[in-house]
Amino acid sequence: MMQSRKNIEDFWAHVEHTIDQLLTSRSENQFDADALLSGYRETLQKIDRNLTFHFEKDAEDGAIEMIFGCDGYPESIHSVLSLVGAAPSLAGIQFKAFNHRYDPIPSHINVADEICELDDYWYSLRTIDNKLHLAVYMHDVPKVLEMDPRTEAVMIFLDALIGEYELMTRIWSLDWIELPVDPVDYGLSPLSELRDCFDGMKHGVEPIGIKIH
Repeated sequence: MMQSRKNIEDFWAHVEHTIDQLLTSRSENQFDADALLSGYRETLQKIDRNLTFHFEKDAEDGAIEMIFGCDGYPESIHSVLSLVGAAPSLAGIQFKAFNHRYDPIPSHINVADEICELDDYWYSLRTIDNKLHLAVYMHDVPKVLEMDPRTEAVMIFLDALIGEYELMTRIWSLDWIELPVDPVDYGLSPLSELRDCFDGMKHGVEPIGIKIH
């Protein structure tokens, strides 16, 4: 515990001393200080090997946000919350835990130069034994999920629809299933409608982790 606290303190000390250098390296929505970003990642790995971060620009006030996550591993949620809870207050940047819901929800996402449309995906959400089971339906379900940009796009859509934290703590399982010819006949709904359905069901289950099949 003491070592973890020290690693968190070391990370934020590193950020405090280098944040001006990072911000001045910004070119449009990218940061060109590759060595500095690599240093952040290496320091984070000492805290928890699952920790990740990325940058976003707030559409309303233009502030830069550094958003931390744990790549979908619920056992590392505490690490993210502890890290962000210890964040200093620095001018020009805000530190946040997990990807929050987006409004408006993006209609398409570009992943590895492949345009993925929200309308291409359908879902079913069921409560079984007081646990939420989500199934995503798509054409040509890949045999290796991690190798297909569409699955990454769906995970981004899910973050946008219901938020990364609730995805990890309310959804018990996530399955990927071949889309039938007529999804409506199978009782499926467009993925774009997931938020309202999820919000109506989430309070009936206890917060839990996520298992991806």
